[in-house]
Amino acid sequence: MRPGKILLAVCIVVLIGLFFIFDLGQYFTLENLKSQQAKFQQFDNDHPFLTKFSFFMAYVAVAALSLPGALIMTLAAGAFFGVVSGSIIVSFASTIGATLAMLAARYLLRETIQSKYSTKLEAINKGIDEEGGFYLFTLRLIPVVPFFVVNLVMGLTTIKTLVFALVSQLGMLPATVIYVNAGHQLASIDSVKDIISLPIIISLALLGLFPLVAKKLVTFYRNRNVQKV
Repeated sequence: MRPGKILLAVCIVVLIGLFFIFDLGQYFTLENLKSQQAKFQQFDNDHPFLTKFSFFMAYVAVAALSLPGALIMTLAAGAFFGVVSGSIIVSFASTIGATLAMLAARYLLRETIQSKYSTKLEAINKGIDEEGGFYLFTLRLIPVVPFFVVNLVMGLTTIKTLVFALVSQLGMLPATVIYVNAGHQLASIDSVKDIISLPIIISLALLGLFPLVAKKLVTFYRNRNVQKV
């Protein structure tokens, strides 16, 4: 492995290790969020730019390193900044973090995976080149698919970085608004399970599947018409 890859891998492992060694996860809980809400909002009133910038960078780091806590931070954005500002902050921070995670996976692993399984991955690469954006959009809209898994898997493919970033931001936006809005009503939340219900998950899944199904239908009818001619 090249020195650059080794250095990046070590940095990632160290940062993740520090998160757990210092038990920073204790701050990413619903109980802590509720208890610190008043203090944080007061600090935001006194230092609005510093507060939002620090929160933004912290969210990018959490998302990029795939650390537990992104969900609580999304709720916090709604509680501290409101639905509109909170949604904007989370939308861009999560997209940047996801893109960094994808690029890290691509830099560290894709060359090895692609060279080792080039024949088996040929069909997958072709599918990603043609319809990768549609698949990614579907995965982003379904909350049951882990955030870090999508970043890792897409990093091993040939999807373009700009396509990944734009589709991720669009696909994650509905769930982002749902969670930020829930955070804005923090007092009424006793558990994360109170936010996403089965009907909402089904609705997001159907919304994500629609573009892919529509494209398949258009291709089917187009090929059918060609055969008739």
